[in-house]
Amino acid sequence: MRWRTVDIVVASVLGVAFGVIFWAWYLLWEVAEPAFTGFPPLRALLYGVWLLPAVLGGLIIRKPGAAFYCELLAAIVSALLGNSWGATVVAQGAVEGLAGELAFLIFWYRYAGLPVAVLSGVLAGLGATLFDAFVWYVGTSWTTFRLPFVGFGTLSALVIAGLGGWALTRALATTGVLDQFPAGRGRKRI
Repeated sequence: MRWRTVDIVVASVLGVAFGVIFWAWYLLWEVAEPAFTGFPPLRALLYGVWLLPAVLGGLIIRKPGAAFYCELLAAIVSALLGNSWGATVVAQGAVEGLAGELAFLIFWYRYAGLPVAVLSGVLAGLGATLFDAFVWYVGTSWTTFRLPFVGFGTLSALVIAGLGGWALTRALATTGVLDQFPAGRGRKRI
């Protein structure tokens, strides 16, 4: 369960890389706003990308704190690059990382298959969208905005972060780049 140097390096690379991706995704989030004027909660379907580092960190490294660290570092990097939400994304990244981490903790970091990846994505999605509901959308209706936003965001997290994170981990494992990690050790059985 102790972190090795390679764990720290790979988690840091994931966090920094996704911080840059978050910054770019923020730009898309802003540009896409007019497309969702008919029903604004639908924009939460774009949410899952922001939760990928938590799922990937947990799936690849499988050690306590990996999901949290990757998500939090990505949030810090994206805040440093700039967005209209400011440093609030750091607090939100912590919530998302802790929520995503919970799925791996439930299984004591020993099992990290598709069900755990999906659960991690769903929990991270719930954490993220509930954070938004209470921080950014306080003046909106629960029935017409916040609950649909939470539902669409959680669905996006299930598909993009959960299923997508699992598929990306499997694809990376087949190349051999994850042979130093539990995620890559079983690649010969894939």
